[in-house]
Amino acid sequence: MRKSYIDNIRSLTILLVVLYHVIYMFNHVATDGVIGPVTAFHGQDTLQYLLYPWFMVILFILSGMCSRFYLEKHTEKEYIRARTRKLLVPSTIGVLVFGWAQGYFNMAISHAFDNIPEIIPEPVLYLILCVSGIGVLWTIQVMWILSMILLLIRKLEKGRLSVLAEKAGILTALLLGILIYGSAQILNMPVICVYRFGIYGMAFLTGYYVFTQEKVIKELEKYWLPLLLAAFVAGILYTCVYYGKNYAVEPYVNSPLAVLYGWLMCLAVIGGMKRFADRESRVWQLLKQKSFGLYVFHYLPLSACSYALYTYTNLPGILLYVLTGLAAFFGGLLLYEIVKRIPGVRWCLLGLQR
Repeated sequence: MRKSYIDNIRSLTILLVVLYHVIYMFNHVATDGVIGPVTAFHGQDTLQYLLYPWFMVILFILSGMCSRFYLEKHTEKEYIRARTRKLLVPSTIGVLVFGWAQGYFNMAISHAFDNIPEIIPEPVLYLILCVSGIGVLWTIQVMWILSMILLLIRKLEKGRLSVLAEKAGILTALLLGILIYGSAQILNMPVICVYRFGIYGMAFLTGYYVFTQEKVIKELEKYWLPLLLAAFVAGILYTCVYYGKNYAVEPYVNSPLAVLYGWLMCLAVIGGMKRFADRESRVWQLLKQKSFGLYVFHYLPLSACSYALYTYTNLPGILLYVLTGLAAFFGGLLLYEIVKRIPGVRWCLLGLQR
């Protein structure tokens, strides 16, 4: 039976990702590769501090959980085919087919074209554009790699970790925060700081082994409110301590306070959503159907709109936020609806066969 609360957490998190990227495009803190500040007021940047420590972590937890449920009913070969089509194809072939468009605006926004010689061959420029256009697809690249590593771990541990995980409860879930903190200190890519293989890998494995245990989920559901209150206190403290610092890079991104807040928030969200959103409805169903497409396509209209408005108009900053946000949500959905109807292209960009 499909667990609705997992789909609903993923859908809401992706909506928050889109909102985060709108704020990020005009933020006052991490201004490399984005438009940068368009308002004197910067209180909206608080949202970045409250989202960044946990919303990617929870997506990897959910990915690990879904891997466990899938492998309970399918073979490893079927798992490899499904993961490759859904994750690897869009983030490799899809980048070569359509990544140049996102790459163009990324490079235009960061003024990268100013540093590229005019004599550079067009095929080389095309590849540069494609690599620059990976954008949000880094997430599914990492998920595919972790999925393949999971199969190796399964062969090595031969079910022993699953037996051990059956004894887990809320205390285990809380103590796993120590492992999450330790993993956050390792396997972080230099320069491209979003590729944090350590913490995302550990989150994926805890999702697979621990958060698929009914006892753990029931206890998180029971204690969702204390967990949320603790996360709220940690989040406010974290934001106050690091506000104005670049939250996405070391030492702030993997500080004890950042990891503590992020982990508590993940536990609270899983428990709270299990209690209040473990159900189907037309709205939830619609969000589930559109969320992946929105995630894949939202950043192109977002970056195109923000670049055009900032470059060619003198609109007030607040209007730039509003119009860019509308472009991200509705433009992303429109692109998804168009692409999924084009044979061949939908396979390249979304992994959809029909």
